[in-house]
Amino acid sequence: MALSRIRQYGDPALRMKAREVEDFDDDLLRLVERMTTLMHEAQGVGLAATQVGVLRRLFVYVDEDEDRVLLNPAIVTSSMETAAEDEGCLSLRGVLVPVERHIKVTLEGLDERGAAVRTEIEGPTARVVQHELDHLDGVLIIDRTDDESRRGALATLRPQPVLGAAAPR
Repeated sequence: MALSRIRQYGDPALRMKAREVEDFDDDLLRLVERMTTLMHEAQGVGLAATQVGVLRRLFVYVDEDEDRVLLNPAIVTSSMETAAEDEGCLSLRGVLVPVERHIKVTLEGLDERGAAVRTEIEGPTARVVQHELDHLDGVLIIDRTDDESRRGALATLRPQPVLGAAAPR
């Protein structure tokens, strides 16, 4: 059921660039809570607001078994070392493609209350936050993989917008 509420490949929201979060209010807190719950229900490790049709720069993720949120995120430093590993996506059901990512990144942004956050992340979680940050810019894993893997993924995907979903906001 959770995946039915996450925008799927073909939904225009997945290709739109999100706007910065400006209002730190109860609506935002409810959105963060809803996204965190949805991420866990879908057995994911990260979820961007664009994946639920909200065009704001925020994502939730799991880091060392703790739920985290980052608003208006930006990578300020990244390791020179990268690694290619298979990635999947809650918005591209059944697709697993190799994606090259930095193995360590430093991010700056805000928490859900508007307080400044700076965090250094490495390993699998660094991959997750780079993936989610891509979503906020309308970039999908099929855009970051090699041509052969992209062709294979596109052959299995059909645009599947969420039935009855509201327009992105």
